[in-house]
Amino acid sequence: MNNRYARQALFLGKHVQERMQQTKILIIGAGALGSASSEMLARAGVGQMTIVDRDYVEWSNLQRQQLYVEADVQQKVPKAIAAKKRLEQINSEISIVGIVEDVHGLNIEELMKDHSIVVDATDNFETSLIVNDAAMKQGIPYIFGACVGSYGLTLPIIPGETPCLHCLLNHLPMDAMTCDTVGVISPIVQVTAAYQVTQVFKWLAGKTLAPIVQSIDLWKDERAEINVQKLKNPSCPSCGEQPTYPFLQFENQMKTHVLCGRDAVQLRPGIAQTYSLEEIANNINNQVTNLVLNPYLLSCQFEECRIVFFADGRAIIHSVTDPKIARAVYNRFMQIGVAAK
Repeated sequence: MNNRYARQALFLGKHVQERMQQTKILIIGAGALGSASSEMLARAGVGQMTIVDRDYVEWSNLQRQQLYVEADVQQKVPKAIAAKKRLEQINSEISIVGIVEDVHGLNIEELMKDHSIVVDATDNFETSLIVNDAAMKQGIPYIFGACVGSYGLTLPIIPGETPCLHCLLNHLPMDAMTCDTVGVISPIVQVTAAYQVTQVFKWLAGKTLAPIVQSIDLWKDERAEINVQKLKNPSCPSCGEQPTYPFLQFENQMKTHVLCGRDAVQLRPGIAQTYSLEEIANNINNQVTNLVLNPYLLSCQFEECRIVFFADGRAIIHSVTDPKIARAVYNRFMQIGVAAK
């Protein structure tokens, strides 16, 4: 340890700083919360950090996602890659892995393997429940966080001790609000991320993480803390006495998800495959416009939609909000000549 972390070590203690530099953290999502949390953790000297995100940088992200710049938008760089590049500039002493992948029930356990703690920075409650189930199954501490508008909340979840996210499914207010309906301002992102990272610090210091939902609304100047220990459900299918981990079960069918504030739909095939982006580009070249190809994705204008296609078969269809229409566009796009390796 050098003077880089001296002020932090004065507060946390040298032994906590040393533990931090040996810890491997998984961050799910590299959007607003993921940007803020990962930068704080990188500056703090976390030894290893894995960042997983399915998306790429767009203009609307720059208002609150602090790791990205205009060049990332222009080059359509995946967020996980742009985040890794920026964080390595911030701290070259740590190890950072950026993974461009959609988190779902088939891959989350492998992604979580060998990590010490998980920070939730997802943009939807469905993915959070998937991450929650995997954390409960593998016995890994999980720091939940969410924010929208001027409101944010956090909750530390410790397998075998505290209620899990599934226990609280009918008690948390966030699932009814999205940035589509109320927007989001950057200060609440920083506050929510600060709470999450502080919980990580406390865990590293050996502190007991109480199951307290911390919520704050910066615009209304409101704050609340609620201990939810009594809501732990012995029959919970995710963390109870006989868990079945329902959110890890994955039906063999196409999954669709309307992206928050994007006027777009993401589609993910139920069967895992790998596609050659160069081959796709050659096959569709004469039937699309504004074709952009990089090692991570292919973007083009197809019919009246912009399609961003990833090597795992996942696609984001822009200018569409109806999943049925998006699925039809996706199928027509695939029929042009997308070929599996």
